Amino acid sequence: MAITDDLRKTLTDPTPLYFAAGTADLAVQQAKKVPALIEQLRAEAPARIDAVRNTDPKAVQEKVTTQAKEAQATVQAKVTEVLGALDTDFKKLTEQAQDLALRSVGVAAEYAVKAREAYEKVAEHGEQSVKTWRGEAAEEINEIAVAVEPDPEPRKDEPKAAEAKKTPAARKAPAKKTSPAGEK
Repeated sequence: MAITDDLRKTLTDPTPLYFAAGTADLAVQQAKKVPALIEQLRAEAPARIDAVRNTDPKAVQEKVTTQAKEAQATVQAKVTEVLGALDTDFKKLTEQAQDLALRSVGVAAEYAVKAREAYEKVAEHGEQSVKTWRGEAAEEINEIAVAVEPDPEPRKDEPKAAEAKKTPAARKAPAKKTSPAGEK
């Protein structure tokens, strides 16, 4: 029966649907920003194109060549340093590997918690979006307002109903069962 209960819970849980609604709503919000970005790029494009046209290809080539030589020298120095400092003690290496594995498990667990929190946050956003789309947000506000500020005095058409609630109705005595004459 545990499998049936798990399936029922999974199939009736609205959280994934709220997550999808929240994701869609966030996508729409981000999509609304696209026209402004396009206009910004359209305004900046001529200046950038002119800057590219005015650059000297030989100067760019020389700069890239110099940077590549510097990077190659740096990489060779680092590789030589790492290989020279490599510890041949296998016991120490295995301890370091175990420590690294434990750290990675901890980091993975931390990321799983963060992912779950983000999932729940987006699902909550989606639930609010769905309520807004349905118009339920306004209904909840009205319910809260009624709960916080109930009517201090009854309306004109309600006094009779209020009085009827105050006076208890007369109870009827239970009907007695009559038995046939021949039975005792």
